[in-house]
Formats: sequence, structure tokens, C-alpha cells
Amino acid sequence: MLKGSIVALITPFKNNMLNEDVYRQLIHYHVKNGTNGIVPGGTTGESPTLSVNEHKKIIEIAVKECKNKIPVIAGTGSNSTSEAVELSKFAEKAGSDALLVVTPYYNKPTQDGLYEHYKKINDNVGIPIIIYNIPSRSVIDMSVETMAKLYQLKNIKGVKDATGDLSRVDKQLKAMGKEFIQLTGNDDNALEFNKRGGVGSISVTANIAAKICSDFQNSCLNNFKDSEKFDKILQPLHSAMFIESNPSPVKYAASLLGMCSPEVRLPLVEVQPETKKKILEALKVAKIL
Repeated sequence: MLKGSIVALITPFKNNMLNEDVYRQLIHYHVKNGTNGIVPGGTTGESPTLSVNEHKKIIEIAVKECKNKIPVIAGTGSNSTSEAVELSKFAEKAGSDALLVVTPYYNKPTQDGLYEHYKKINDNVGIPIIIYNIPSRSVIDMSVETMAKLYQLKNIKGVKDATGDLSRVDKQLKAMGKEFIQLTGNDDNALEFNKRGGVGSISVTANIAAKICSDFQNSCLNNFKDSEKFDKILQPLHSAMFIESNPSPVKYAASLLGMCSPEVRLPLVEVQPETKKKILEALKVAKIL
């Protein structure tokens, strides 16, 4: 169920308020264009600046719009274990298919602390949990050993690996086996990640290139037929989406495509003029604009 092109969905704003109508439109765009799953409330969805009520609202909307179409993997992580448990229980009750739970940021827990944090969430829900390991944002890195220990729990099913270290795919495959779901959080390494045993990505670029990202991931699942062709088209887009802090570039790209406003919440700001030029060029190269 959790494989292929899964989008880390942007959260559209209008005058600093959640734009629910546009959010629904974005979800419909993904359903129509072959996206294999939706992640509401992740990093790309600006979860750090969403209120708890807004966070719950976007999960509810995603579940309602995706029901019986594509799975919803709700972003429910927090550096507060009790808050992560609350959001996770809410997401399950709302009808989410799975949870994406980021390693606790800022607190700098030990590996034992990481284990207990995820165990607490595991013990309070009954749906699959995907670990989100992103040391560049969270500071701490979950070890393969801790991940293997967590995998023994009933609900821990996989990882969104945003370490950028492709050797981790091999190590995690060796430690947990093929049933452990490995999804990359780095669009640019998706081809090699899948060749080593990954089964898809939780993607930023898919926000504005859903069909190409879906075709690319499907080609990987089909013995990599045409994968390099799609990857070549996508690489300039991947680069452009990370010139400045995510999701400012992808929201600007979405605005050029008439999908939503480029508005982000402070402390993020809209991209600089030079970045806008590079994003425009990348969209043209990919023949999206």
C-alpha cells in the first residue's frame, strides 16, 4: 500500500489562513494524476507553524477527499511525545491509513529516548507508523540498530529516509528485510534508492509534477523501464525545489502553475527574485510550464 510516488503535500494559505478550498483542489489534482499517497501535515506542509486545530483539519480534509482512492499517511510527529500521541490518535480516529512520525527535533534525545518516544506512539494506535529520519532538521540520527529494535513493535512498518546516505538503504535492508518499507525523503536520489531496495518516495517535487513523478516511480516498480529518462527530466526540478528552504520554492512553483498562492508562514519567507528565475526555467525544461 505504501509505495510509489507519495506527495508531501503543501498547505495553501490566503491572508495567513488555511485555504480549505484550494487544499481540496490540490488533493484532487494528485488523485487524477496518479499520485500513490498523500502526506498532510509534514515538513512541506509547514506543520511547525500550523495550530493543532489546523493540523487536525488538514488531516480530516485529506481523509475525506482521498477515501477509497489513495492512502493518507498523516504527519503526526512532534518533539513533545504527548502531542505526537494526541495527533496520532486523532489521525487514526479520523480514518488515516498510516502515520508519518518525525524524530523529535530540538530536544536531542538519546537512542533510548527515541525508542521510548516511538514505542509510546505505537502503544496508543493501531495503524502503521513510518519513521521519518531527517538529521539535517532534527539534529539527531536514528541508528539502524534502534530502527531494527522498533521494527519488532506491532505498528512500526518502515522509514522515510532523508539522511541522503544511500548506504543506509543497504544497512536497513540487511537489518530489517524486504518487508520493511523504505521510502526516500530526498527526491534527487530516488532512482538509486529504489535500485538498492527502496519502494518509493515521499516527494516535494510531486506537488508540482505529479504525473511525471508517478510515471517515474511506476517505472522503478516495473524493472526500471524508462526510469533514467524520467529521472533526467526531474533532476533540474528537484534542484530548484531546494535552492531555498522548503517549501518556499515549491509553493512559488505551484503559484506559477496556478495551483495556489506562494504564501508561506513566518519565519519562512517567499523566495528571492534570482531563485524565481531558476524555478521558472526548471519548469520550462520539464515542459510543465
